[in-house]
Amino acid sequence: MTQWVYAFGGGSADGDASARNLLGGKGANLAEMAKLGLPVPPGFTLTTDVCTAYYDKGQTYPEDLAAQVDEALSALEVKVGKVFGDASNPLLVSVRSGARASMPGMMDTVLNLGLNDETVEGLAALSGDRRFALDSYRRFITMYSDVVLGVSHSIFEELLEQYKEDHDYQLDTELCADDWAHLIGDYKKAVQKALGKPFPTDPREQLWGAISAVFASWMNDRANTYRRLHDIPASWGTAVNVQAMVFGNMGDSSATGVAFTRDPSTGDTGYYGEFLINAQGEDVVAGIRTPQCLTIAMREKMGDTQPSMEEALPEVYAQLIAVFDKLERHYRDMQDIEFTVEQGRLWMLQTRNGKRTARAALKIACDMAEEGLITEEEAILRVDPAALDQLLHPTIDENAPRDVIAKGLPASPGAACGKVVFDSDEAEHLASLGEKVILVRVETSPEDIHGMHAAQAIVTARGGMTSHAAVVARGMGRPCVSGAGEIKINAVEKTLITRGRTIRAGDILTVDGATGEVLMGEAKMIKPELTGNFAQLMGWADKVRRLGVRTNAETPADVQTAKEFGAEGIGLCRTEHMFFDADRIAAVREMILSDDQDGRIAALAKILPMQRNDFVEIFRIMGDLPCTIRLLDPPLHEFLPHTEDDVKAVSAATGISASALMERAHALNETNPMLGHRGCRLGITFPEIYEMQARAIFEAQALVEKETGVKPVAEVMIPLVATAKELEILKVRIAAIADEVAGEAGVKPEYLIGTMIELPRAALRAGDIAEHAQFFSFGTNDLTQTTFGLSRDDAGKFLGSYLEAGIFEKDPFVSLDQDGVGDLVRIGAERGRAAREGLKLGICGEHGGDPASIRFCEQIGLDYVSCSPYRVPIARLAAAQAALQNK
Repeated sequence: MTQWVYAFGGGSADGDASARNLLGGKGANLAEMAKLGLPVPPGFTLTTDVCTAYYDKGQTYPEDLAAQVDEALSALEVKVGKVFGDASNPLLVSVRSGARASMPGMMDTVLNLGLNDETVEGLAALSGDRRFALDSYRRFITMYSDVVLGVSHSIFEELLEQYKEDHDYQLDTELCADDWAHLIGDYKKAVQKALGKPFPTDPREQLWGAISAVFASWMNDRANTYRRLHDIPASWGTAVNVQAMVFGNMGDSSATGVAFTRDPSTGDTGYYGEFLINAQGEDVVAGIRTPQCLTIAMREKMGDTQPSMEEALPEVYAQLIAVFDKLERHYRDMQDIEFTVEQGRLWMLQTRNGKRTARAALKIACDMAEEGLITEEEAILRVDPAALDQLLHPTIDENAPRDVIAKGLPASPGAACGKVVFDSDEAEHLASLGEKVILVRVETSPEDIHGMHAAQAIVTARGGMTSHAAVVARGMGRPCVSGAGEIKINAVEKTLITRGRTIRAGDILTVDGATGEVLMGEAKMIKPELTGNFAQLMGWADKVRRLGVRTNAETPADVQTAKEFGAEGIGLCRTEHMFFDADRIAAVREMILSDDQDGRIAALAKILPMQRNDFVEIFRIMGDLPCTIRLLDPPLHEFLPHTEDDVKAVSAATGISASALMERAHALNETNPMLGHRGCRLGITFPEIYEMQARAIFEAQALVEKETGVKPVAEVMIPLVATAKELEILKVRIAAIADEVAGEAGVKPEYLIGTMIELPRAALRAGDIAEHAQFFSFGTNDLTQTTFGLSRDDAGKFLGSYLEAGIFEKDPFVSLDQDGVGDLVRIGAERGRAAREGLKLGICGEHGGDPASIRFCEQIGLDYVSCSPYRVPIARLAAAQAALQNK
């Protein structure tokens, strides 16, 4: 028979911390504390398997569950010496959720369960305090009605506030027993009116109603959202904990509180927490009353005049501190603890590893390693790599006021303030004058690159987490909010309307890329500090990781930033981004508009020195670190003018009529350019383009080597190869240019020639392609698009529905689809290395900065990952964790 119910309390338990997946975090830790001999109110846990079975069976329970609950309830009655539902000696219980992953505040809780008109009198007689008993009863009616019956909590709050106003009361604690008796009658009438039936009085009916409500809350909107944001599978389910009530609202010798064994904001040592005298737990959490500080030091720091727990209840405080120390040593991590004091007696209601900021996580991990509580390797595993984003970008002071005017997707972290502008030229112009600007667009395109680079942050009304704006912004380290659909932009009038407010060009906004919020005005910022604990932990990480970490970058500023963050080379330099600069776009367009090869060569000759200078700057910064440079990839029509004003400007600059320009643009237009004339197909049909770029690379290497004495390393990457023949043809041409430059400069360039594997056929035929390639770089952005048949720029319109329906567990453009796309990467790596020993392998898509994708790269033995500059530290830490987990 399946065991659905596990008991705990009285110094023993059926389970322990190792049964976390079955008992949930709360149930496992309650069992563990009970076994440690700590004062835990006894109870029992319905396992996560019950939750799974409940949903698998159409929200019905296993047939033998009720009998096991009855048996556990009887055992609980014996432990506490009270009887559930007994009018003279009533046992009251709490019913709480407890998923294996902490989800604070996401699911439902019911306290004081088992009260009715008879048992409340028994509680009053036992306690000798009728006011306390009726206070507990009104709390139960309010909470049960809200959580289980669906009667809004606000109804009861309104009744209470009106009663207090009528009787000139300020605080809940001023109400006497008769007051609560009167309000309980009003509360029952409100329930009857709302539901058409009375409030349930049978304790067993109440119990099963609460259990079902907790299981149902596993699928409520806020829980679903939380799981999606924190990658918690719905299949895990939640446990339900039924526990004997202890009361913090039994007078001035009773209290309730929440505490941390270290400061969760800073990581500083010292106890941190709040408590309330004569209260129950929801009073602290819900902010019904202003809590008091736990310690004297905290009270003095906060300037609070109310006595701390250290002063008000010194004996119990001393017991609590002893428990804190014991739990932190036992779990070897900062603990988040809930406790109740019932008439001077301490009870522990919960402990769990505490949520903390990234800064606190770093400090706690490093401090505990220094204290000998954990090892350096354990410290590496304690810090969430993704949380480092909080440290790598400026952030808004958490104490600063926030006037939120719009919310979208948190596409690129960090925060920035500036004047609103609506077009990229204006952004660039104002930035050149020293102004800080926020670029707001319906969506961005490659032609906005100069405006995006000039802006402090970017906001778009359309697009997803992997839209052009999001990808480019992350690469630049610019905060970005994408898909802020509530924003209505009028580019002509240069205004945006949101939430009934009109924002005009020049108004000041603050963008919070970490939360996806757009704020009115200039918010107070905190700048990142990457020394101290950050540097210490990264040093430990670098000692254990195997995977190299490179960057996707092409501007000197981005390359320098990435190197400072620890990048060991460039994994992707996208040369097309250089083509959009204002001083060369005219020559690029002249090249595209030429009718013959001679015309294209003449135009390319103008671009060559500009491109060469780009590479000179990159090689100077990177020294002898490898630089993978991708030759031109996008279709040519992206470089042509699109608006009427652009066409006129290009016509004036080139002497080509506007009609001829439009005709040429029309000729180059493709129905699906993602699958069209781009990548190596440009190199095959217009070889002079790739030859110019190769010459610029090799000449730049020669110049830097002569200037510095350091030999730059270039890895020339040919994109979108589908057949070995494409690579073979282009490799010969590039090698010929290298030989020419060596003869002319007297310096032989050090280079490799390889390809980007971004088509399923290329992955499948990797063995053939490897005969001509010295390295593979898996372009997982396009490989995801071509494998799924999705456009990353458009898929955001429906991906949310797929995630909600469970069709996709994660956005495949954010975290690598390991079953499908990952299989192609694995096949490509295996077949490539089988054909060429020592073939260098890496990935350069956005997945290169995703910890789950990095773990996959470690498992299949890739040599490096490459990511945007601001994700380099994230990748370094994730690579170290992957190496430790793969031992």
